[in-house]
Amino acid sequence: MTIDLTAEKKTASFTASKQRYETMRYNRCGTSGLKLPALSLGLWHNFGAETSFTAMRDICRTAFDCGITHFDLANNYGPPPGSAEENFGKIINGDFKRYRDELIISTKAGYTMWPGPYGDWGSRKYLLASLDQSLKRMNLEYVDIFYHHRMDPETPLEETMSALDTAVKSGKALYAGISNYDAEHTRQAADILRRLNCPFIVNQVRYSILDRHIEKDGLKEAASQCGLGIITFSPLAQGLLSDRYLNGIPSDSRMASASPFLTQDKLTAERLRQLQALNDLAHTRGQTLAQMAIAWLLHDGTVTSVLTGASRPEQVRQNTAALNNTVFSDTELSEIDRLSRLL
Repeated sequence: MTIDLTAEKKTASFTASKQRYETMRYNRCGTSGLKLPALSLGLWHNFGAETSFTAMRDICRTAFDCGITHFDLANNYGPPPGSAEENFGKIINGDFKRYRDELIISTKAGYTMWPGPYGDWGSRKYLLASLDQSLKRMNLEYVDIFYHHRMDPETPLEETMSALDTAVKSGKALYAGISNYDAEHTRQAADILRRLNCPFIVNQVRYSILDRHIEKDGLKEAASQCGLGIITFSPLAQGLLSDRYLNGIPSDSRMASASPFLTQDKLTAERLRQLQALNDLAHTRGQTLAQMAIAWLLHDGTVTSVLTGASRPEQVRQNTAALNNTVFSDTELSEIDRLSRLL
């Protein structure tokens, strides 16, 4: 049978750039066979009901054109919860359906999603029901990575990890991951999933120049020892590591909107001096503060991919430009370490 590719092109609403793989770097995720782009697109913000669909679609199109193949979601992303998956489902089935095998799509469950005792935390009941709901919202047969989103102090870790194993062996996910796990529980999870022969490949954690907790916790070493990749979220510390707040609080900023993740009391005089010094250092490198913050996360090879958000396509392009220089001198690294310890 002859396939009419010309007809396909006529009906397709989006054709990806032929140069999309020429500039993006792809890193192996731990010891697995999967490679992830050095930058991934997170849909935590700006993909809910309050954002125009056209804006969301343009961000995703630009990301893929820049070689960003990994799109990261969770069941509760919105607002309202579930809406980010619904919107992304429309985008992937409208624009990216023929590129599905070129994409890594991940989702998570672990935070509150629906009322009652079965819509939160880490029970087998919750995780497997949530994955089914996520697949339905995105109109997908499978996701590439399914995460448990946070540690559950009450559910046995064996039960939670067994649910991830079931998700993979049912064909509804290709790989298992965890998010917001500390070093000790990462090792325990890896031991359980290794015994189950489940492809467990990644821990997604918060990490930035201003938030070094995974270094103190020993998580970076634990991930390496367990053969796991690390994906970092909040690489710009909710926007502090950008130039948005160097001259005050813009009226259209996250801080001005009373975000619980970035409150105005965090922008102290001491913090501003710290950010200005980091910004000056970035300029000596020919980068914006945001670009340097992203590049710093990738400089030593322990971070597989940096999750970046975007409110417009130009931010995606600016973030991607950070990959042009991820090499730091010893002097620069020492100065970043010194500045990060000021607060």
